[in-house]
Amino acid sequence: MRVDENVTTGGDSYYAAAKKNYPASVSGRLRTIKWSVLIITLGIYYFLPFIRWDRGPDAPGQAVLIDMAGRKAYFFGVEIWPQEVYYLTGLLVLASIALFLMNAVAGRVWCGYLCPQTVWTDLYFAVERWFEGDRRDRILMDRAPLSVGKFARKTGKHLVWLLIAVGTGGAWVLYFGDAPTIIRDIFTGNAASIVYIWIGILTFTTYSLAGFMREQVCLYMCPWPRIQAALTDEWALNVTYRTDRGEPRMSVRTGARAKAAGAQVGDCIDCKACVQVCPTGVDIREGLQLGCIQCGLCIDACDTVMKKVGREPGLIGYDTDMNIARRSEGKPPIFRIVRPRTVLYAALIVIIGGIMTYTLANRAFQGVSVLHDRNPLYVNLSDGGVRNGYTVRLINKRPHERHFALTVSGLPEGFTVEAQGVAAAAGKPVIEVPADTTRELRVLVMVPGGLALPESTPIDFYIVDTENGEKASASDFFKAAPPN
Repeated sequence: MRVDENVTTGGDSYYAAAKKNYPASVSGRLRTIKWSVLIITLGIYYFLPFIRWDRGPDAPGQAVLIDMAGRKAYFFGVEIWPQEVYYLTGLLVLASIALFLMNAVAGRVWCGYLCPQTVWTDLYFAVERWFEGDRRDRILMDRAPLSVGKFARKTGKHLVWLLIAVGTGGAWVLYFGDAPTIIRDIFTGNAASIVYIWIGILTFTTYSLAGFMREQVCLYMCPWPRIQAALTDEWALNVTYRTDRGEPRMSVRTGARAKAAGAQVGDCIDCKACVQVCPTGVDIREGLQLGCIQCGLCIDACDTVMKKVGREPGLIGYDTDMNIARRSEGKPPIFRIVRPRTVLYAALIVIIGGIMTYTLANRAFQGVSVLHDRNPLYVNLSDGGVRNGYTVRLINKRPHERHFALTVSGLPEGFTVEAQGVAAAAGKPVIEVPADTTRELRVLVMVPGGLALPESTPIDFYIVDTENGEKASASDFFKAAPPN
């Protein structure tokens, strides 16, 4: 067996410990975009539970709420019941296709700008720089022996990290109940134990993943980079080092001497600014890599250096594999955002989104389900008639009480319908269903004697709102003894 000389054997691990990364601060257009995305996404996450929405006197007033006790979810004016979980499936499908579209257009946009790991890690980096300084200062501090100043800075950083982590877990639980009430209960010690458990879980994961593991999550834990590698093509825009312009690399002075001697000189001065600002520590000049999250900070760093040395910006930029090949052949670059792949993804998003919107806009606010008694399937009455029993559940999705008239069709004339515990009006049981709830009751359907019935007769149960006429139906069977 061949063993690499740099790998320790003899009982020790075959894996080297991860080296701490010290990304430097940078300013520029893409850095500004990242700050904007960070503020918007974290603002939505932390403050969305506090937005109020008037749904009536008996409905929750929180705009976005996952009501586990009531088994419903609310998103502003949309109310999702457990029977409508397919809307969640549709949203997941839409999100997946949207990620495919983003990848086909501009590579790992999700990873570089929108991923929670990226957003919270970026925030933690900002806190770290605020307490410990930029890249050089942090490196020197970590190498220096422990002192009062170092201890104070490190302690302050970790305390702020923990506060952010606790806020992350605290904001998460606010989506599952009335936010002001939960906050009051948390600080008074009256919250349910599950609330504190989830705050603890989210605190631990945020603090550990964003504070310590950082790029290790992207490199070793997240499956999305591998999926994106399989989805990308030669026309996708990715953060790219333009080798045709940058090579060969030389310092400014060396390049000046080489240029004066008539040698070819690239624009890259090998300053490694692109490497120093990278949150995952990769060298973009080595080409596309798994560790590159396509955040574009290396673009800002390189453009800053190019302006300082009097060279044209854009040595690192969003480019395609196709254009790299074209430039090597002396051809002008071309960009094709609109191509079969992107058109397909966009069309799927429009179609699925349209179907979901249509079904949501035209969904019924009432429903009925029927369950036939199994033992016995039917009862022969003393007068020769037949009785079937059913468990009927009515659903009222309106924020007010409703009255439904229950009828049955499909049986010969003379049958009767009885809902136990419910009064009848004009021969029809009228069932009262409270706002935003369901009601279950036992219904008996009886056919008088003297009528020839088949062994199984298809029937339909109808409920009709006595005020606005809205109705729903469910099908079942009326069972009788087999004919002789």
